Amino acid sequence: MKFLLLSGLLTMLMGCSTHYELSMGDDDFDSTRMERINRVINDAITRGEIPGAVVLVSKDNNTDLLKAYGFADMASGKLMETDTIFRIASMSKAVTSVAAMILYEQGRFSLNDPISKFLPEFSNMKVISEVDDDGKIVATTDAKTPIRIIDLLSHTSGISYPFIASQVQAAYFEAGVIDGVTARDITLKSQMTLLAQQPLLFEPGKEFAYGLSTDLLGYLVEVVSGQTLAEFIAENITVPLDMADTHFYLPADQAGRLATLYAHVDGTGLVVSDGTESTIKLDNPNYPIEGAQSYFSGGAGLSSTAEDYGRFILMLLNNGALDGVRILSRKSVELMRTARTDWDDDSLADFGLGFKVVNDLGKAGELGSVGSYSWGGAFYTSFWIDPAENLVGVFMSQVRPVDSDVADKFRTLVYQALK
Repeated sequence: MKFLLLSGLLTMLMGCSTHYELSMGDDDFDSTRMERINRVINDAITRGEIPGAVVLVSKDNNTDLLKAYGFADMASGKLMETDTIFRIASMSKAVTSVAAMILYEQGRFSLNDPISKFLPEFSNMKVISEVDDDGKIVATTDAKTPIRIIDLLSHTSGISYPFIASQVQAAYFEAGVIDGVTARDITLKSQMTLLAQQPLLFEPGKEFAYGLSTDLLGYLVEVVSGQTLAEFIAENITVPLDMADTHFYLPADQAGRLATLYAHVDGTGLVVSDGTESTIKLDNPNYPIEGAQSYFSGGAGLSSTAEDYGRFILMLLNNGALDGVRILSRKSVELMRTARTDWDDDSLADFGLGFKVVNDLGKAGELGSVGSYSWGGAFYTSFWIDPAENLVGVFMSQVRPVDSDVADKFRTLVYQALK
């Protein structure tokens, strides 16, 4: 493994021309400062923190950086390429949120509609009122307010994730509720029916709890549109934006470009993930190319490339349009990137409709801009959109659990290079 890492580093240092694309606009970035990105990412690979990465930076709608580092598969020595495909996990949430907003703009529902208007199984929800010392729910009360569509978009529904420790975690496990990615032969409808039978952590609209709200939002898209979530997203987002490498399950001719998923294990370093190393349990880490391929997880199921996802977030940066194709209105994007709720106890960031939003740069405590919005995925992928600087960035690797802060450093290095 060490030999392969060293070999890959030498290849990159030699500047293999097929391994990266790089163009620097003189008016955008200091090229000497941008070179720091190479050192920091290569150092993380050499230390065994990540197998490799692909990064993208675009300012003023110009691709200033699109570059691949390290390995897509270490055992075979297969290098990362700029068109390597990654499991993007929770970066799927932004796509599903846009899908729901498309239906909203078509007049199919209002954001403050209760979801039970379309999903009657979510009528008469219960809220946890008492849990015993073993974490078992012993009492619930009737919810006083319904879950609204806007609660799904902002994670204020009272729904959690099985992998997150909470008062509802044991009930989720017992019922067979999953985190969202699977190779099993199950459907979104069957899982959401199970979810409807579980109590809520709190009254809808009162607090923030990260969870399966976006999977449920995807199911709402299916019911309202009459299409599968995969069909709706393809027809209304990925095909119009020319995102040919973004799918829930990869076509056979793209499967060979999927990066291997690794796990960082203490004392061992990077090993090929078998799906059991983290709190998120995968029944098959190769779910995008193996298994039943029947579950369309709006919160975690998509795979994509840095360039494809870059097109998606450029559309949002450009207020809903890209290359003459309009996906959303300017006003819808404005609403989505407006903070609605405090998403953590420290008030370091807020949450809008599908994104974390920076409202106070001082509290955030890192380089950036007020009004920038972002999110990431469990397998070590992330993005941000900065309207003030007309800037977007994408970082893609493939490790969980991960022991690295290189993605955060990448973002800092982009900002420090701005002229």
